[in-house]
Amino acid sequence: MSQTSTELSTLDQTAPASRQPRRRQMSDSRIVQIFIIPTIILLILMNIFPLIYSLYLSFTDYSVIEDVAPQWVGLQNYQNILTDVRFWQNFATTGRYALVSVLLETVIGFGLALLLRQKFKGSGLITTLILVPMMLSPIVVAVFWKLMFNPSVGIFNYLLGFTNINTSPEWLGDPNLALWAIVIVDVWMWSPFVMLLCLAGLSAIPEYLYEAASIDRASAWFQFRRITLPQVMPLLLIAVLFRTIEAFKQFDLVMGLTGGGPSDITETVSIRLYKLAFQGQYDTGMSSALAYVVLVVIIAISNLYIRALNKARGA
Repeated sequence: MSQTSTELSTLDQTAPASRQPRRRQMSDSRIVQIFIIPTIILLILMNIFPLIYSLYLSFTDYSVIEDVAPQWVGLQNYQNILTDVRFWQNFATTGRYALVSVLLETVIGFGLALLLRQKFKGSGLITTLILVPMMLSPIVVAVFWKLMFNPSVGIFNYLLGFTNINTSPEWLGDPNLALWAIVIVDVWMWSPFVMLLCLAGLSAIPEYLYEAASIDRASAWFQFRRITLPQVMPLLLIAVLFRTIEAFKQFDLVMGLTGGGPSDITETVSIRLYKLAFQGQYDTGMSSALAYVVLVVIIAISNLYIRALNKARGA
């Protein structure tokens, strides 16, 4: 009996593979049909189609609130933008804001990274607290700082030594101080972002480079110029690139603090675009053209940073 069972089991093991059950496996083409094609269709519907349609509208005279079909005007919208003094003022305001804020964020963020690179008691907690501002919503930050800048109830003037309300500067109402107030808030919020990337670059530098420099009696400035800065430069340029792009697109922080005022002193391109598209005449065609002008400017600036980044990596 046992011999018969052994023979049956042997026959089962040596049975042809065609008799054994097969696991059904999906082919590569089937996976493409189920997962990739619907994703591409969704991407086209949500991103590419609005991009192409807005490009078409930038060459038309069209308002979204009027029951009139878009009328083709060619390059007229772009010509009006490039010849309007107010648009150039908006670009100048945006450029000053981006230049000053990104420069300060780079210096402060890099400085904080150099300080926090040295491990000490409580450095992890301090790093976490410094990163908190960049995790907050920009509109929440705007409301928070708007109360702080208030000369009556805010504490910002008090921290600067202005104890008399009548003589305290009105940061958001003074044309000479309003843009600086926005820069202060932006630097407070986004310097931790630059610090985080620089800290990642500093932690990746091999210690033996500093040890070899110390053996050769190299000064601290030489080590910073020849070791620290070249090693961190790629990540530093990436941080500057992201912050420059975001500064040119900045909307919610400026809108929450000043709304472009006083007297359009802080009206950046994004604020002007919002007012043009959703306030007043609801000029959809002109606002679409302005959006593409901003896009071209951002692409040009990004290419300059990318070239500098490639040179830094090559060096």
